[in-house]
Amino acid sequence: MYLTNEQEAMLNGEDGPVLERMFRLLVRLGDIYGAERMIPVGSVQVAGVSFKSIGLPGTDFLEDIASKGEKVKVLTYLNPAGMDIEDWKELGFPEEFAQNQMRIMDAFREMGIVVTSTCTPYLAGNLPRFREHIAWSESSAVSFSNSVIGARTNREGGPSALAAALCGVTPDYGLHRDENRAPTVVIDLEAELKSNANFGALGYHVGKLVKNKIPYFRGMENANTDQLKALGAAMAASGAVALYYVEDLTPEANQQDISGLETFSVTDSEIKETYATLRTGEEPDIVFLGCPHASLREIADVAAQVEGKTLRKPVWIATSRVMKEAAIRMGFDKTIEAAGGRIVADTCMVVSPLEQMGYGTTAVNSGKAANYLPGFCKQKVVFADIADLVMEVE
Repeated sequence: MYLTNEQEAMLNGEDGPVLERMFRLLVRLGDIYGAERMIPVGSVQVAGVSFKSIGLPGTDFLEDIASKGEKVKVLTYLNPAGMDIEDWKELGFPEEFAQNQMRIMDAFREMGIVVTSTCTPYLAGNLPRFREHIAWSESSAVSFSNSVIGARTNREGGPSALAAALCGVTPDYGLHRDENRAPTVVIDLEAELKSNANFGALGYHVGKLVKNKIPYFRGMENANTDQLKALGAAMAASGAVALYYVEDLTPEANQQDISGLETFSVTDSEIKETYATLRTGEEPDIVFLGCPHASLREIADVAAQVEGKTLRKPVWIATSRVMKEAAIRMGFDKTIEAAGGRIVADTCMVVSPLEQMGYGTTAVNSGKAANYLPGFCKQKVVFADIADLVMEVE
């Protein structure tokens, strides 16, 4: 691998033990995947933030790095934490869990990382440009940035993303290379999609179908960014799809050569079957929306649907701190709270300790959440559209 003089200095420990350790990780990763050089990154998103995910060993690791005084070289955001950083006590998060979670947040802050904990950094001030090289971790954010924005990133692990943030570079391999970004399978869409949950069900089905291939969708007449967000998140969760194309809708889609590719059709029947597959519970203890984190449009939609109603089960909407502040300015929080719901920042249902908080069945409209909740949080799942979920808990 070709290294610049500055990079050789990091590798040789001339810039201190932390950068040597981090840069060696990047070099080894590059060697594994045959990278010929390092490339600068414009921004980073680091996973491995929730105490539930990394535990005490991960916490000690982060505190050790932070204690050495190294700072990140590029704009770096965090994936969701395990709780709402400000309102955790009121929401019922365990105190011991909260104390350990704050240790993690403090360590990241000391490194100069923006502690806006969100899986939608592009909605909270970290928006890459078209074809910009970045190093992001969270699977739905990777999918969105590659597919909807047209930036370039592999799906980084927490340590490799942190290394890229501290060193300012990442190995040039995988989806950073144009030759690796061609579609490998065509999906002919013959289903009518209206809600975000429909797109999540489509993503779950296609992810299972294509595994880690790059799908090219035909027949999707329209989709907003929230729906594309739901689609990509579910494909990344049920398969390992980090890039997809939608004809006439996403960047570079119409430049792709899809002649001769394997083709699958998806009809309303497959969507209906996916809803049934993802529903493993009946009576939800809580309705948890915002996976990936809700946009202001999604929060406004929930506020409109619950206005004047009384919910008999809690409805939490997970979002970034930035989106929550915007929702407060618009008064959406008051409408939702009057009905018995909450806007919850910094966390999501997948990385929070739901099972420790007395919840056994969670209702969601997210294909990604429905995929992960049974294993990560020991939850039974009610998967449905937002409108149906609200009716179920009125």
